[in-house]
Formats: sequence, structure tokens, C-alpha cells
Amino acid sequence: MKLAAVCSTGLGSSFMVEMNITDILKALGVTDVETTHMDMGSASKDMADHFFVGRDLADAAQDRLGKENVTVLDSIIDKDELKTKVEKYLKDNGEL
Repeated sequence: MKLAAVCSTGLGSSFMVEMNITDILKALGVTDVETTHMDMGSASKDMADHFFVGRDLADAAQDRLGKENVTVLDSIIDKDELKTKVEKYLKDNGEL
């Protein structure tokens, strides 16, 4: 399984979210999930199993990647929100 963080340029915020996802996975003891980050312009459905994006990119991401493949973050700096949403995705997909 591969999880991706997406932002408009694929640099700062998506990299930060990716690092936070990686930390969450380690804390949960999940070792078989890969993480990456990318920009919205180059993101495509085949690049990851699921995508995490900030509220500012929600509509574009859902249109481009499919609503079912996108989790929208109300705050990209809220680690508790991210942890809750990563855990939910993992549970819903049999990884936890």
C-alpha cells in the first residue's frame, strides 16, 4: 500500500505531511505501507492507493484522483487530525 501527501507545488507542505504520516505509521507499528509526496499537477490515480490533501485542494484532488481516493485535512499542521484520519483509512482497508 502507498499513501501520498499532495500540495500545490509538491514541496514544503506535502513533504511535511508525508513525514508526519511516516511517523504515525511507525508509532502504529505499520511497516508495509510506503509514503510519498507530490504536487497536484503531476498526481494521478496510479501513483498511490490513497491521497491526503489540505482543504484548499479538496475539490481539485477529488476531481482528479477520485473522491474515494482522497482524504481532506482541515489543517495540515494538526497531527492529531492526521493520525485520526490515517488510522481510519488503515482500519477501513485492513491494515490495522
